[in-house]
Amino acid sequence: MTDLLEQGVDWLTSQRRSHMARTVAYQRGDDSVVLSATIGRTEFEQVDEHGIVQRVESRDFIIRAADLVLAASQTLPRGGDQIRETDGEMTFVYEVMAPGDEPPWRYSDQYRKALRVHTKLVDSE
Repeated sequence: MTDLLEQGVDWLTSQRRSHMARTVAYQRGDDSVVLSATIGRTEFEQVDEHGIVQRVESRDFIIRAADLVLAASQTLPRGGDQIRETDGEMTFVYEVMAPGDEPPWRYSDQYRKALRVHTKLVDSE
């Protein structure tokens, strides 16, 4: 029997890629891939050494796990990878990272079809 929820996730993922995504370049060292990503954000809270709550917001890129192929091999995001997003004449460079002990990415659905990659703006070109 097929899983109706998984079919729904597949349909929603295809709709997100078709109607709510932009083209970005994902890079690790000399390897890169152009893929579709939906822009999101995550707000993190951390308590510093003085007990003060700090809020940090990351720019997230939601991508299909199957699309992240580097050096002819499907892979998962790593801290230090970069995502380049072009908007008009500007290219914004984001580094894959998350504050504190948070992981730099997570699955965005229960079937592991989409990845939510947390980033921080590090440069513009």
